Amino acid sequence: MEDTLNIKEVFNVFKKRIMLICMITILAAFTSGIITYYFITPTYQSSTQLLVNQQSKEEFLDVNQVRTNIELINTYSVIIKSPKILKEVVNELDLEQSVIELSEQVTVKDLENSQVIEIIVETDNPTDSAIIADGIAKVFQREIVNIMKVDNVTVLFEAVENPIPVKPDMIINVMIALILGLCCGVGLAFLLEYLDTTIKNEKDIEESLGLMIIGHIPTIKPNKKTTKQKGLQNQVGIGGQTLES
Repeated sequence: MEDTLNIKEVFNVFKKRIMLICMITILAAFTSGIITYYFITPTYQSSTQLLVNQQSKEEFLDVNQVRTNIELINTYSVIIKSPKILKEVVNELDLEQSVIELSEQVTVKDLENSQVIEIIVETDNPTDSAIIADGIAKVFQREIVNIMKVDNVTVLFEAVENPIPVKPDMIINVMIALILGLCCGVGLAFLLEYLDTTIKNEKDIEESLGLMIIGHIPTIKPNKKTTKQKGLQNQVGIGGQTLES
């Protein structure tokens, strides 16, 4: 076989190894589904939102004060994940994880450049995720008064249990496995074809032996009608009896 393949040869390889390619692809998808469902621990997510606003002595809305509060959102986000806040959460909720482990489970982000902060907690238990998210919000609401003299933190909504895991995603994992399985199947098919040195046709003879083909004997497949007529011609009648020659 040549080092390069044309479109017809590629199609022939696919046609010849289609069962192998399909088996590898299906096996990869099936294996991914089994591993995702039985061996990967699901992750559950809960979140709560806080509105942080420094108390203003003015009765009317101060635009500059609002802008300052928005700029401080990043500072509040760092404080929420600081050891001072998370250590209080661990002690109050009597959590098994350390402050560092809890910090890895917590994500804090601002919502659309506003004064609203969202606290997201991901654990392997939906109830724990909701409890920890609410616990962080309450500790931050209490401690921020002493840290930055901010006494106007409002919990917009409390965290609720979400029984649907956010990780792992069965569909995405199976689709990735399908693609990888298909690629491996196609690669293996072409590798087997490349390693196959058997002579299959006249072209292989020319390439392997360096000889030019000057002719070939075609294969004639007899049909049923021809075979039946040949059998009748071989029969000879003698004395009322039919004999086969």
